[in-house]
Amino acid sequence: MPKKFIQSFRYARLGAAHSLQTERNILIHFVIGLLVLALAVYLKVSPVELAVIVLTITLVIVAEMINTAIEEAVDLVKPERHPLAALAKNIAAGAVLTAAIGSIAVGLLIFIPRLMR
Repeated sequence: MPKKFIQSFRYARLGAAHSLQTERNILIHFVIGLLVLALAVYLKVSPVELAVIVLTITLVIVAEMINTAIEEAVDLVKPERHPLAALAKNIAAGAVLTAAIGSIAVGLLIFIPRLMR
């Protein structure tokens, strides 16, 4: 494999590790995701439901990482307050909120029927 291709995986791993180590919200989403996965295994959800849960957890963490990247880039380009900078940050945060609300809906749809039994 080309050296640049392999190096890109190293950079991605470093970025993911940095996010997990330095961003409180990403760590919170990661820990909650692990707890949800443990509950899914305990309740013996189907493989398809487990796949949906894994994808949903991944979506929330990816949204949080993109939000962080946007915030960092905006701060680099525009360190002083500006309405458009604030808007970009708010929209990115809104994407995380949307993903989180969607993940709650997925969790309720999968777990409530099992917990009601």
